[in-house]
Amino acid sequence: MTWLITGGAGYIGAHVVRALTEAGERTVVYDDLSTGIAERLPDDVPLEVGTVLDGVRLSKVIAGHGITGVVHLAGKKRVGESVDMPLHYYRENVEGLRVLLEAVTAAGVTSFVFSSSAAVYGMPDVELVTEDTPCAPLSPYGETKLAGEWLVRATGRTTGLATASLRYFNVAGAARPELADLGVHNLVPMVFEKLTEDAPAQIFGDDYPTPDGTCVRDYIHVVDLADAHVATARALAASPGRDLTLNIGRGEGVSVREMIDRINAITGHHRTPSVAPRRPGDPARVVASADRITAELGWTAKRDVQDMITSAWEGWLRRFPGAARL
Repeated sequence: MTWLITGGAGYIGAHVVRALTEAGERTVVYDDLSTGIAERLPDDVPLEVGTVLDGVRLSKVIAGHGITGVVHLAGKKRVGESVDMPLHYYRENVEGLRVLLEAVTAAGVTSFVFSSSAAVYGMPDVELVTEDTPCAPLSPYGETKLAGEWLVRATGRTTGLATASLRYFNVAGAARPELADLGVHNLVPMVFEKLTEDAPAQIFGDDYPTPDGTCVRDYIHVVDLADAHVATARALAASPGRDLTLNIGRGEGVSVREMIDRINAITGHHRTPSVAPRRPGDPARVVASADRITAELGWTAKRDVQDMITSAWEGWLRRFPGAARL
């Protein structure tokens, strides 16, 4: 098959491109480069620059490269920004998806993998979140991901398009330093940024009903996440009309304080974190049940938190070598 990876020059996208390519699949990247970096891509992977809001451009790219499957990663993903700019998020994430699906179905593409998020669950009051846990997103970002799942599923039912919605938990790590996450919107790079500034990491709330009072999250290595996309893509290609909704996590919770302690130990920094008030809408615990993806696809995560932090730190030092000083 030939896979179009929208957002393929981004942090997660570049890992998915490399995983699919190394698995023997042909890939083409479609990215507007607003946050993506072309240099992340292998030299032999074509890059088409464009927005998913441009249906004419999408149709030409799909036809020109003989696309038979799509992995849709393009979109906006900052929770706080989505609260301030809900119309922008709905336009980019929902209308962009609708335009893409229109081009995909018109061209006879057979498989579609949608990048969703654990944000669809909102504030679940359960030990492990399963795919059947009720969805109640707390932000416009989470709402757009849930609406996207509905749109993908409805399109598949109507057209026979094989579809999968992958609900990512907290992604970290890197396959190699040049592919590391350069943004500072997730916990690991946010802590790295503070270390680079010789400032204490910040904990938002230490009075949650958890063992150490800080929020507990499920972290997944980006390489494992990319491998899950390969398994999903192959399952859809082998099963026309299939519909999957799958958590991508490890099923193991790590608290914010524990994560900061591990980062300090690995990086050699020993700043005591500061504590700030809770942020509105932060659930105490969100940890995945990964049983369904194991049963459906035989996939399980192989890398632990140590691997995530170590590989992410190597990437950070490539950009900020001065951060290595103690």
